[in-house]
Amino acid sequence: MSKQAFFIVVPDLAKARGQVPTLSYTGGSAEGFATELQAALREPGLWERWRSMQPDPDAVDPLLGASDAQAVVEAHQSDLHCDVKIVTSLPHAVIKHRLGLLIGAHWTLRDVSAA
Repeated sequence: MSKQAFFIVVPDLAKARGQVPTLSYTGGSAEGFATELQAALREPGLWERWRSMQPDPDAVDPLLGASDAQAVVEAHQSDLHCDVKIVTSLPHAVIKHRLGLLIGAHWTLRDVSAA
């Protein structure tokens, strides 16, 4: 599968949290967020923890648990907002789900391009 670059903005990283505290991002730095998101895309741990919390874990679409061991995340903070670049072969749905777990709806997709 070909790699794509996803460019997102997090308006206020300090306030960006997911709905489930045990799965949510709890840091405050762009570098910390990049590290945590990169791990969530490279390894299935976050998805597996979320899946185990579902009423019927076996009914969860396994494609949502895909990972990309080569995913790269860069993040840079400027004032309150954080610019994030994600390079991965994962589909948008997987990225959206992992971002939702980590920081909820506190982000905006700005662009997608071939990597």
